[in-house]
Amino acid sequence: MVHWLLLLLAALPVWGQEPINPENMLPGCPDIVPRSEWGALPSRCLQPLKLPVEYVVVSHTAGQPCSSASSCEQQMRNIQSYHINTLGWCDIAYNFLIGEDGLIYEGRGWSTLGAHTGPTWNPISLGISFMGNFMNRAPSPRALRAAQSLISCGLQHQAISPQYMVKGHRDVQNTASPGDRLYAKVRTWAHYRE
Repeated sequence: MVHWLLLLLAALPVWGQEPINPENMLPGCPDIVPRSEWGALPSRCLQPLKLPVEYVVVSHTAGQPCSSASSCEQQMRNIQSYHINTLGWCDIAYNFLIGEDGLIYEGRGWSTLGAHTGPTWNPISLGISFMGNFMNRAPSPRALRAAQSLISCGLQHQAISPQYMVKGHRDVQNTASPGDRLYAKVRTWAHYRE
């Protein structure tokens, strides 16, 4: 009887702990730092993203880089604050962001329409942005691996179409994003198309 009670108690959530969002903890996928962990403000976004998407658009934030969990979490809060308070958007623009710590940070997530590439591309793409400016240097190898693992996860769970195409932000809008050095890396990815 005591063993059964201990097992039951162990299965209960810790008081005050948010339940794990199953959308972020997909089997066989890399860990994604959920919004609750990086201290996100509540999202006011209501428009769903129709899955699976046909495109993955890769950008950079053009701001400060981050290479530790604490600095990347702070960058996430800074970017979200700018997007909500200055630009007047309903949330951070991107679906996911990549830190040079090699972690993936949840922005709007898999199923919410992003605001990363304009009205033509947002409804048909997943926006992945690397935190930092990559005009003169490439992201860390672990950051690049994280992005590719995220794409593999989306494919595995049918959030991304098997016939998907990767685009650099500059391929679909007049911008220098994702930076020359990151763009050169993205152009080598198997599903990249100009």
